[in-house]
Amino acid sequence: MAELRKGFTTGSCAAAAAKAACRMLLSGSEVDRISVITPKGPTFDAEILNTERTAGYVKCAVRKDGGDDPDITTGALIEAEVRFAGAEECTQAECTGADANKKAECAGSEAAPRVIIKGGKGVGRVTRPGLDQPVGEAAINSVPREMITREVTEVLDMFDCSEAVTVTISVPEGEELALHTFNPRLGIEGGISIIGTSGVVEPMSRQAILDTIKVELRQKRAEGHDIAFISPGNYGLDFMKETYDVDLDRSVKCSNFVGETIDMICELGFSGMLLTGHIGKLVKVAGGIMNTHSREADCRMEIIAAAAVREGADTEVLGRIFDCLTTEEAYGILYEVGLAEKVSQRIMDRIMYNLDRRAGGRLDIGCIVYSKEYGQLAASDRAAGMIEENRNKWNG
Repeated sequence: MAELRKGFTTGSCAAAAAKAACRMLLSGSEVDRISVITPKGPTFDAEILNTERTAGYVKCAVRKDGGDDPDITTGALIEAEVRFAGAEECTQAECTGADANKKAECAGSEAAPRVIIKGGKGVGRVTRPGLDQPVGEAAINSVPREMITREVTEVLDMFDCSEAVTVTISVPEGEELALHTFNPRLGIEGGISIIGTSGVVEPMSRQAILDTIKVELRQKRAEGHDIAFISPGNYGLDFMKETYDVDLDRSVKCSNFVGETIDMICELGFSGMLLTGHIGKLVKVAGGIMNTHSREADCRMEIIAAAAVREGADTEVLGRIFDCLTTEEAYGILYEVGLAEKVSQRIMDRIMYNLDRRAGGRLDIGCIVYSKEYGQLAASDRAAGMIEENRNKWNG
């Protein structure tokens, strides 16, 4: 199999566009390609598109290339407009300098920043705490800000320019693209985020999924949540709304990474976790499987059959279970022979054992397992209490 092609992040594209625009502003000459060094090391050699020049500013764009990663932003134009900054701009909320968290130090300081970074059309704005940037700031993360500042400063030094410049990053398609990202869930409104810690896009990055999970968890912690509500996917939302009248649209989806999500929850200082999921996923946790992707392991029928044996199922029932393709089908058999409740409780006991073992005693853990056809199958002792204690925060 051919090696998957890597790409470059929106942060790398923004830095390249800003560098090219600054160079054209100061030199007066055209730039059709520019190179920037990514934090990970590789050089990004970017083609410069859609240049717009006036006496007061230069704007240009770089097209995002995510390589073989199925990123929604691949193909989008990342624009940068560079103009000389007015004296009053150092006092504005988006005055960042090299450090995005020190804007308060910029106002009136002799060390006022030479590069002021703003978000334009199609770049989201942060509306909730716990993200990389403070509430009210453009969703241009710290590493891209550092890249933009470094690359633009290099050009300013090259031309011995002591004036400050304002860099405005825009994404013409950003508002539409953001609807297909996590941004609305995270509280980033009006566009996409300019992101990337390495500057390089790794195709089908497992780490990217884990990073997203951690961002959402960190945000919940910053909002004052002490109990993390976790679900592998979307199916649990309707179940919780119908069964417990709790709106969990802002829950954290852990995908298949149950174990690593528990590690993050512990690291971020939560006191507890409530895991809600379909039996098809969580039955694997009963077997100690903490990555529930089918390519990692699939012993769903074996675990259900083992629990059924412990509850007195005969060989004919076991054979029928082993012939099932889905857990819903297997549960149809268990309900038929009157063993569903006991088997579910035995499976829940094993799920809780393995969740507690992974957390190492650091979390108060609850769990609910459901079936789309049969509803709630089992709940741990603490689950209902956790829901009542945290109903207002989850519904908020």
